[in-house]
Parts: sequence; structure tokens; C-alpha cells
Amino acid sequence: MGDATISGETNSRGGQTIRPREAEHFGALARDWWDPKGASAMLHRLNPVRLAFLREAIDAHWGGDRRAPKPLAGLSALDIGCGAGLLCEPLARLGAEVTGVDAAPENIAAAAHHAQGSRLDIRYIAGDVATLDLGTFDLVTSMEVIEHVADKPAFLAALANRLAPGGLMILSTPNRTLRSRLLLVGAAEAVGAIPRGTHDWDDFVTPEDLRGLLADAGLTMGEPRGIAFSPAKGLHLSDDLALNYIVTARRA
Repeated sequence: MGDATISGETNSRGGQTIRPREAEHFGALARDWWDPKGASAMLHRLNPVRLAFLREAIDAHWGGDRRAPKPLAGLSALDIGCGAGLLCEPLARLGAEVTGVDAAPENIAAAAHHAQGSRLDIRYIAGDVATLDLGTFDLVTSMEVIEHVADKPAFLAALANRLAPGGLMILSTPNRTLRSRLLLVGAAEAVGAIPRGTHDWDDFVTPEDLRGLLADAGLTMGEPRGIAFSPAKGLHLSDDLALNYIVTARRA
């Protein structure tokens, strides 16, 4: 399930990369994005797993104190396809100066409202990362987004352009495997764990494909970690990449 509604389908009228139907699909979910039992319940369960990986990657990249409560203090962070801010708010609590971008204005409104209620100073912008004048950031994240992108090279090039020298990028996405087709698209959408129409399995990206796409964008991909599920552990980081995975990337 995507946090985002940023896409890579080129629009000749201005070079935008937003796929309108994706923006409409996720914008319709904005009202209950923060409801842990609502349409975005899966993201609420996924977020702690992603944050565990993110914290480990931050400490390794910048060599910080693993016990420090704000390892991103003094650093800027950009979350592309931020939805209603499920990742932006933890990044702000980790000390970053955070910008969130999403194609759906409804999501940005929900994100800004929730941040205000949480007393967090986060800059939210509705629009297309490829056309916005954003500058560069120390940390660039885009979680569960690239599978909703038609022109993946253009999308990753836009992300790479937002990454400051010495910066860190973190991406997560479903893998394109038989298991993901059966469970993430078939079973999860059938039982309502993920809203119907969220995923197109043909748009999923394998780790090998992503490594090549990142290389074309001038980035080197780290070793992926799987996000797996078991009845005993729930969602957890794993060596099993079959369902979903999360990776770091740096300038080559």
C-alpha cells in the first residue's frame, strides 16, 4: 500500500510526473489516514518496522550515538509521497527539519492538520517532486511509492536531484514475486486489509531492477532488508525479501 500519490507518468503539458488516478485514489483516503483501524491500518502496522530500519541506517550513515533521541538534529529531511504524514512526524521527532510532498491536496491538508495538533513544525507541499523548487536534503525518503510510478527512471532521477552531497536515501516497496501477487494484491485487497485498487502487481519492482534504476540515477543501493510477516512476529525486518523490502541509496 502506498504512502504516496507521486507518479512518473510524463505529462507533456509542463513535464509533470503525477498520475491523476493515483492522486484521486489516495486522496479519497485522506479523512481516515490517521485511524489505525481505518483504510490505512496496514501502514500503521508497517511504520514501526520501517522506522527501525531507518534509525539503524541513520546511525550507520552519520555515525551518531545510537542512544541519542534526536539523531537527525541539524539535518533536513524530505519525504516524497508523504500521504497524511505518518513518516514525516516521526522524522520531525527525531530532530529533522522536515518537508513532506504529496500529489493529493487532501492528503496535505490532513497532514498539516495533524501536525498542528501534534505541535510539530513540518512543511507540507502539494505537488510534483519533479517540478517543485525544493532544494536539496540530507535525508530523502519515499516509502511504498515507486510501485505507483509509471516512469520509474524519471521519478528516481527527481529524487536523486533532491539528495544533498553526502546524503542518504531510503526507499521501500513491494517485491514482484508470486507470493506478493497472491498475498498483497489478491488476499490483502480481498479481505479489506488494503483498499481495493491500491496495487498493480505489474508495477512492482524487484531488488535487482531497483538496483539498476538507482545506478542509472547515479546512486548506489545498499543491501535490501525484507519486511516479512509471520503470525508470531507480525510485520518484521527479515532476510526474506519475497513480500516487501527496504533499502538505502547513496550517491555513487
